[in-house]
Amino acid sequence: MFKRRHLLFSSPFFVFGLLFVLLLASIVMAAGFGPVSVPFKQTFVLLLEKLAFPVDSTAGERERLVIEQVRLPRVLVGALVGAALGISGASMQGLFRNPLVEPGYVGVSSGAAAGAVCALYFGLTHLGVWLLPAAAFTGALFAVCVILAVWRWSSRSTVTTLLLLGIGLNALLSAVINILVASSRNEQELRSIIFWLQGGLEARTWGHVQLIALPILISCVLLCTFARDLNLLLLGDEHAQSSGMKVRAVRYLILGLASLMTGSAVAVSGIIGFVGLVVPHMIRLWTGPDHRVLLPASALGGAIFLVVADLISRMVLQPVTLQVGVVCALIGAPLFLGMVLKSGKGAVA
Repeated sequence: MFKRRHLLFSSPFFVFGLLFVLLLASIVMAAGFGPVSVPFKQTFVLLLEKLAFPVDSTAGERERLVIEQVRLPRVLVGALVGAALGISGASMQGLFRNPLVEPGYVGVSSGAAAGAVCALYFGLTHLGVWLLPAAAFTGALFAVCVILAVWRWSSRSTVTTLLLLGIGLNALLSAVINILVASSRNEQELRSIIFWLQGGLEARTWGHVQLIALPILISCVLLCTFARDLNLLLLGDEHAQSSGMKVRAVRYLILGLASLMTGSAVAVSGIIGFVGLVVPHMIRLWTGPDHRVLLPASALGGAIFLVVADLISRMVLQPVTLQVGVVCALIGAPLFLGMVLKSGKGAVA
């Protein structure tokens, strides 16, 4: 009886259905709660109206403005960023066959941080509102290109070498960022840099949603098509090659898609940790290691995690707003430590 119930709760239909409902509920709650609270029913009707459903809303002009122009873009950016980090973390953990890997380990997050900090330090953000995310994405792309180029020409082109190169580049870029922070010319510049490095979703607009929606959604779909390849890579490179897979080409494609999503996400949110590390672990404990379920479930789980974390960051210390990156660390670190302890002898499941 217990086994039958466990199979039901871990079936793909149940997993995706429950995660979708939780994501919808978290979006409605996050859009409705705040200094100007909007009832759950009115928020839900306004969202349906936004999706062109034939419904009549009784919300006033103030509530409509708050939901549609202030909160909803922020919530959707959070959901897209969380989905990108969640599925990227799951794919890279499968690619490296290492449960402690997250997207930032190959230098994507550090590259984005370096690009954004350079834009803030040299005052380039005054040239346009989109220059900061553009600089962050350029830095992420540069970091990935450097890592892949060095890995391509190294004598040992293994995943371990790639991981070590990422750790080295992260250290180098962190040193560059620390130099820029230490030499900041004024307090406002320093506050802007620290604020971005902590990760946040403040003042996100529909323009930010449009900027990242297409690359993240397309990359998510394409990455899910590599689920079978990731399952084979879990068995080892030799087994994957004997099955007809071009291991090196598949690694490049998976790394490229994961880096594109992570770079797009970090470009509009700043550095947000633990989503790509903790969420895939939680989903894997629930569904198992099959990437056909793990990848889309991690995307949904990451979206839920970040939307809820952003809601907590806005509500827990009103009127003070915490950075969502700080809240993710406060939630994610204890969860991760608990999973390590639960797995026994420090080995993560």
